[in-house]
Amino acid sequence: MSSAGTSPARLLAVVSTAQLARTRSIVGALAKISILQYFVAEATVIAAWAGPQPYSRRFNVISDLGAEHCGTYSGRNVCSPLHLLMDASFIAQGLAMIVGALLLSTVLFRVAGKPGLPPAPQHPGWAVAIRVLIILSGLGTVVVGLVPEDVIFGLHYAGAVTYFVPGGLSLVALWWSWRRRRIVSGFLLLCGVVSLVSTVVFGLVPGIERGTVERLMAYPITIGLSTVGVVVGLGCRRARAVLRKQTAGRQAV
Repeated sequence: MSSAGTSPARLLAVVSTAQLARTRSIVGALAKISILQYFVAEATVIAAWAGPQPYSRRFNVISDLGAEHCGTYSGRNVCSPLHLLMDASFIAQGLAMIVGALLLSTVLFRVAGKPGLPPAPQHPGWAVAIRVLIILSGLGTVVVGLVPEDVIFGLHYAGAVTYFVPGGLSLVALWWSWRRRRIVSGFLLLCGVVSLVSTVVFGLVPGIERGTVERLMAYPITIGLSTVGVVVGLGCRRARAVLRKQTAGRQAV
């Protein structure tokens, strides 16, 4: 056997392909994709809005949709009959983010979901950091769903910050880790930067359209992480095809 065939890089590539083909990797990718349910839930809850004025994506914050009570809250008229659906969507999104981060291994983040590649030369700590950031972000949005804004505002606000900041940072970290391996890394960077900059604007600039800016904080995280799920999911399919081809070749011999 040639030395090239037994090189560490080659062995690591074989291991990463095998991990990518595992059922847990596919489930992890699907969990990431599933967070897109948020957009369906949001549209449904907005359609059922019962406030004296129509819900405005420009001026009403997202959390208004999950508020338990009807009335005036922080100067906004709030009444969301389907608030339980919105809160359940927040919780489901957060749990899916956590499950996806746990099931997708550090090696898979380091190979950018590409079968047949050895892990990127960066320190594996980058991939670990990405997983931790996604988990923290997921925990934040679970808190947002469990504790609506009109129940315990301080805890709700802390959950929102924990969702936005680690979520945006995770996308920037993914860009750095994938920048030489995936063209889509540029899109992840864009999503991360838009989210983080909007978070700063939301916190520091008075008189803005808070609904618009908050959506520029939240939507890029949902879109970016679901894109990661799609990329890894396609990699899982290719990895399984590679292994099937290898198995068929061995059986033929």
